[in-house]
Amino acid sequence: MSHKRIPKRKAVLAAGSVAALGAAALLLPNANASQTDGDDTTPKTFKANDAAGVASQLASQLGDAFAGSYYDAAKQQIIINVVGDNSNVVNEIKKAGAVPNEVENSTSELQSAAQTLKADATIPGTAWAVDPKTNEIRVTADSTVTGAKWDTLESTVEGLGSGVATIKKSAGTFKTFVDGGDAIFGGGARCSLGFNVTAGDGSPAFLTAGHCGVATAQWSDTQDGAPIATVDQATFPGEGDFALVKYDDPNTQANSVVNIGNGETVEITQAAEAAVGQQVIRMGSTTGLNDGTVTGLDATVNYPEGTVTGLIQTDVCAEPGDSGGSLFTQDGSAIGLTSGGSGDCTSGGETFFQPVTTALEAVGATLGAGDAGAGDAGAGDAGAGDAGAGDAGAGDAADPGAGASDPADAGDQAGGAADDQAGHANDQSGTGVDDGSGLVTTTP
Repeated sequence: MSHKRIPKRKAVLAAGSVAALGAAALLLPNANASQTDGDDTTPKTFKANDAAGVASQLASQLGDAFAGSYYDAAKQQIIINVVGDNSNVVNEIKKAGAVPNEVENSTSELQSAAQTLKADATIPGTAWAVDPKTNEIRVTADSTVTGAKWDTLESTVEGLGSGVATIKKSAGTFKTFVDGGDAIFGGGARCSLGFNVTAGDGSPAFLTAGHCGVATAQWSDTQDGAPIATVDQATFPGEGDFALVKYDDPNTQANSVVNIGNGETVEITQAAEAAVGQQVIRMGSTTGLNDGTVTGLDATVNYPEGTVTGLIQTDVCAEPGDSGGSLFTQDGSAIGLTSGGSGDCTSGGETFFQPVTTALEAVGATLGAGDAGAGDAGAGDAGAGDAGAGDAGAGDAADPGAGASDPADAGDQAGGAADDQAGHANDQSGTGVDDGSGLVTTTP
């Protein structure tokens, strides 16, 4: 896999400490804004990470009237969809500081439509998720869905009724992003390390994609190098795409960072639920650092290997080798693990992610040194590992556009970093010891 210059939407993070991220306001200029004062009818402003919690609380209060939610990043507001014009429901939403939005389709109706799609249109190369902004199910078909397959999908969507679902074609092919190359290596495949964790038995480990975990049992931080970690648990396909891989050396330090290249890291402080409309950052070993927006939750993807449910849908680009890599936010929240999608970082596309909170709960692990509760969106001391360096030349192979303190220089930083990444793509000489990659071992 050749490394490419990435001209589109390359995320640029400030040089220096993590504290500089908020000051630079590079991706989400107002992400750290707190709620403003106001009366019960005045919408409040929220941090993006607050959206899932507020929506969950309102969903439990509103019952069947609740029909989804999303985050308006421009206004920093939480939009709550409701069925009907019940004044009590509207007042509850306003009291919480959110914005009510009357819609036609209830949550149960959209869930029923999704079940119909599952029963009648589970076709490799298709995916669907509820889009709360349009109050419809957004169905996507890749380039392999043609002829009778397309006819079946189209007729199924039409049979759901007007205004329930929309369908669009994707130019690429839905696939898991795994390939031979650099980052973490196993069985001739390459993936990206997602987040360092502490397993339930206290041993150091990391999360990556489940389809990486089922590909081979042992993983190395250098191509053709000695194994450093062994798969403990893996789920793929089915209800998720995640794997817990335990380090073979019990003295390995599970650093609470994501390596973003150029010796820069981002500290991860918690695991958090995603919210539609939220801006997120992805790190991977092939394409480095890229950003985009969450476009759907609880997505179903029909890969050639089988169906995976419960994923996060985004418009962040990714390519083979990025599998398992970190999806996180500017303020240091772990969101997801790269699963797969269509397209690339030249033309764009859709990418799906395994929610970190679900993976942590399933494998019984905690982020970083283990101070954060498994799946606890508000827990502290979360940790990430090398989301794609894997000691490819002491971090050079995943050397994206980091170190820029001026957002206006984003293009130059991204291009220069991509060139540096390409120039070191074949440098696999690192040791994986204290090289900034996140895979740091200590001697007893």
